[in-house]
Amino acid sequence: QVQLVESGGGLVQAGGSLRLSCAASGSIFSINAMGWYRQAPGKQRELVARITSGGSTNYADSVKGRFTISRDNAKNTVYLQMNSLKPEDTAVYYCNAGLVIYILGASKTLDAWGQGTLVTVSS
Repeated sequence: QVQLVESGGGLVQAGGSLRLSCAASGSIFSINAMGWYRQAPGKQRELVARITSGGSTNYADSVKGRFTISRDNAKNTVYLQMNSLKPEDTAVYYCNAGLVIYILGASKTLDAWGQGTLVTVSS
């Protein structure tokens, strides 16, 4: 069984920093793109940042210059460093990854999601 497990959320004051981590575990052959999404109360889930297996990144305009996504392929882990946090960054943050596994000799890519971690930024 494969899964994504997030950690690092919490309560922080505006202007502060947090670092989220998301580790993939299980019988994984490789991992394609990894990303972070967030969902604030009453709003749709939105992409925050994404990183490809080759290290190319893209960010939502609202977080450019403040957030940095990175990955450690040896650890099957993706990180989100969040600086200069604002109250509007308050949301549940979800990790997403394309996990390549083998089933009966054939490769299959799973669109996997973590359980979510709450980030609350107080003003």
